[in-house]
Amino acid sequence: MVNRFVLNGVSYHGKGAIQEIPGIIQSKGFQKAFIASDPDLVKFNVTKKITDLLDAAGMAYEVYSDIKPNPTIENVLSGVEAYKKSGADYMITVGGGSSMDTGKAIGIIINNPEFADVRSLEGVAPTKNRTVYTIAVPTTAGTAAEATINYVITDVEKKRKFVCVDVNDIPDIAIVDPDMMSTMPKGLTASTGMDALTHAIEGYTTRAAWELADCLNLEAIKLISRNLRAAVQNEQEGREGMALGQFVTGMAFSNVGLGIAHSMAHTLGAVYDTPHGVACAMMLPIVMEFNADATGDKFKYIAEAMGVDVTGMDQAAYRKAAIDAVRQLSIDVGIPTKLDKLKEEDLDFLAESAAADACAPGNPKDASIEDFKNLFRKLM
Repeated sequence: MVNRFVLNGVSYHGKGAIQEIPGIIQSKGFQKAFIASDPDLVKFNVTKKITDLLDAAGMAYEVYSDIKPNPTIENVLSGVEAYKKSGADYMITVGGGSSMDTGKAIGIIINNPEFADVRSLEGVAPTKNRTVYTIAVPTTAGTAAEATINYVITDVEKKRKFVCVDVNDIPDIAIVDPDMMSTMPKGLTASTGMDALTHAIEGYTTRAAWELADCLNLEAIKLISRNLRAAVQNEQEGREGMALGQFVTGMAFSNVGLGIAHSMAHTLGAVYDTPHGVACAMMLPIVMEFNADATGDKFKYIAEAMGVDVTGMDQAAYRKAAIDAVRQLSIDVGIPTKLDKLKEEDLDFLAESAAADACAPGNPKDASIEDFKNLFRKLM
């Protein structure tokens, strides 16, 4: 069997990594940046950390911030038009998954105009050209969109999210600077961190998992479980550990896929606008219980990676220990366990949407529509 692994060309890590940006631009001879960033980051001067660097170097740029937390088709289309009008010749995405996903879609359409219908990018899109040259600067430790070949767009009209998978969309440069994450409030730190843990655990147990990805995902589980609580308290060491952990699993899950915790989270986000990380955190232990009998001994290593002493445990015990450790971490960082908006009359649509999501086939165990309904009910 042949396994493909796609990574960024270059990535920079550590405190002060954003200082590398002007030199990168100068070495490439670019003239003007299109900066995709969300309005809150602009408002609270997080994006300004990047524009200040460009100002000091005398470099031109234009900021595009018409981006929602669950980016929509409309956000992408307006961004494509803004890019065309700006005269930019490269892009810098500053933010969490929303900014980076929007930027990926914009960049792909700019260089592949035959995919101007955003919906045509769903699934594995057969684009011919790389996205516009992109430097991705994450401000959250969770989505790892700076390191992946995936992005997610919301179709408001159809009340669904769709996943796009394209080797041409991975950013050329990733700048993973924990200082860019230091202004995240506790709730966002918690939810994005649990999103990263969901990536690592689903990537480790997905049907396409293999040794290279497993090594990365297990290390990511260790990093996240050791550092998320401290990151929520805005401790520097915790921030640095989470910045690395989310990137490490990003390299892995991007290449092996995810499972139904993500397909269900996508559906909750589309229908109720539930923040993606919160939805993932709520679904993860529920889905782990469902998948446990299809994961061999992998839950033993998940439990160990999360600091559990599994000595003397049988299979049932270490599987329960892994699930309990995940659930306790989620509770410790303040993630709710129930979703008040969830209604019985919505379950048919939710289940069918989750089953049709691009992440569902990677789950280690097949789930029927009734299975999905029962799993969603556990949030009620």
